[in-house]
Amino acid sequence: MKLTEKTLEQNYIYRGKILDFHVDRAELENGRVVTRECVDHHGGVCVAALTDNNELFFVRQYRYPYQEVVLELPAGKLEKDEDPLEAGKRELREETGVTGKNYVDLGKLYPSPGYTNEIIFLYACRVESRGSDDLDEGEFLEVEKIPLSKAVEMVMNGEICDSKTQVLILKLNTLISEGKFH
Repeated sequence: MKLTEKTLEQNYIYRGKILDFHVDRAELENGRVVTRECVDHHGGVCVAALTDNNELFFVRQYRYPYQEVVLELPAGKLEKDEDPLEAGKRELREETGVTGKNYVDLGKLYPSPGYTNEIIFLYACRVESRGSDDLDEGEFLEVEKIPLSKAVEMVMNGEICDSKTQVLILKLNTLISEGKFH
């Protein structure tokens, strides 16, 4: 098996500020033609900022698609061709007022590969300083600190549902327990 699909036709049905939607016709390796509904997204970034006391900075914000307040690590979308690390530093500062140091790249996450090409880049850092936040217009959130050990518990108990936050907490906790993050 080749595990490939050949795009035969792309039909954009919506182009927005953040997302583009298209319905494609694709040929499978056995010759069958199928329809693929896709969402294009420039990607995002998420940052775990850890204090000297091993507390993480979190934000709580209302997420319209879920109609609820969601607890997340600071994150944001990438502008077209924006450097993910620089975007992460910007989002961390804007949402929490935190300036980080000793950033570590913890890889990337495909949040829903069945229908979107979004990639979320994951970083961890130590907190260098904290000033005031600089929220985007229309952005409302609450900042709080939670000990890493408690955050791991919350992930395992289903209290943190956001996938990028779950993955980043568990990766960071593993690195610390292996002595690979200082």
